[in-house]
Amino acid sequence: MSAFIPKRPVVTAYPKMPEAFAEGEAMSAFLKEKGMDAPVGSLYDEDIRRRVKSGEFDMLIAVGGDGSVLRAGHLCAPCGVPILGVNLGRLGFLIQIDRREWREHFEKLFNGEAWIENRMMLHAEHIRAGERLGGSNALNEVVVGRGQNLRPVRLTAFVDTRQLTSYVADGLIASTATGSTAYALAAGGPILPPELRNILLVPIAPHLSVDRAVVLSEGSSVSIVVKSENAVLSVDGQPPTPLMEDDQVMVTAADVTAQFVRFGDPGYFYRNLTAHMNENSLGLPR
Repeated sequence: MSAFIPKRPVVTAYPKMPEAFAEGEAMSAFLKEKGMDAPVGSLYDEDIRRRVKSGEFDMLIAVGGDGSVLRAGHLCAPCGVPILGVNLGRLGFLIQIDRREWREHFEKLFNGEAWIENRMMLHAEHIRAGERLGGSNALNEVVVGRGQNLRPVRLTAFVDTRQLTSYVADGLIASTATGSTAYALAAGGPILPPELRNILLVPIAPHLSVDRAVVLSEGSSVSIVVKSENAVLSVDGQPPTPLMEDDQVMVTAADVTAQFVRFGDPGYFYRNLTAHMNENSLGLPR
């Protein structure tokens, strides 16, 4: 792991958390003392987004929670900008740094003690009668599900064009290793190490059909074909897209990778995981 030392950072804050902007301003002042002009703005600010896409920055600091880091991943992955998350939220599976610890971690960062972790993203294509209707990338998961309809949906999954199985279920999750600690975990799926580049398939509340998660080989793709009405497609929790019977959702590894700034050894993931599990086992709020 080679050291990562940024020279042109930007600080983004989750707009619905007023304390995130206050924390972001403190970070910007800290960085200014280090000789860096780090602007502060909302992750939704069009000027900030344009400047990130144009390559003006070599690191984005996302102040908020896992949702903020997820949105930052969509923005930063296509332009190869690493993300450093600072947690003000409740969970923080994607984030290594708590709001009380960022100063000491920033010192480590400029001492050359940080490294870059690469995480696979997915690409989902919505296809109807052979025509591509749209496509988007996911850091966590692609879900084909029942939406607000109470009836389960019927889906058939094909892996590398070969039929895997059919489902009668509330939906089917195609997840990355990153997403294995998100919706896929809540649906009973396994936890995958973050560096894996495998697609994980997890059915949601399956009814008299295969109820086990399946980990696909690296490089495999999955096609989910809708066999009933009222299904929807949702990518990383974004507003759903209605699907029609015989619509196809093709999921492959994306050609872009999300990059995260990490500290210490790669075992941080398991320590983070253990901390969350212990917290939940004590009955504390997530």
